[in-house]
Amino acid sequence: QVQLVESGGGLVQAGGSLRLSCAGSGLIFSDYTMGWFRQHPGKDREFVATITWSGSRTYYADSVKGRFTISRDNAKKMVYLQMNSLKPEDTAVYFCAASARGDIVVFGPLYDYWGQGTQVTVSS
Repeated sequence: QVQLVESGGGLVQAGGSLRLSCAGSGLIFSDYTMGWFRQHPGKDREFVATITWSGSRTYYADSVKGRFTISRDNAKKMVYLQMNSLKPEDTAVYFCAASARGDIVVFGPLYDYWGQGTQVTVSS
């Protein structure tokens, strides 16, 4: 079955950096647009970043643009989220997701598979 497993979360001070990783299995990874979403406590899941199957196109939420970078390695079936200049408001559970739609996808319900999430906590 399809599995997406996130790793790399943790506790970091404001201004610091983290790199999240997501390993895919059970799917033809290069067929899927990949995305990162996050969920703050008590709030709905929100879009963070997405990357097309080839990695040629990316798109970011305004709140992370210029600070976060999404990338992928299809040979390793991995997608990454490099997070720099972290702020306390970036504290959330971060999820990776896969969409068969094949283009830039920012709407959560258009994603077919989801990971379990990894906690990121940014202290002030």
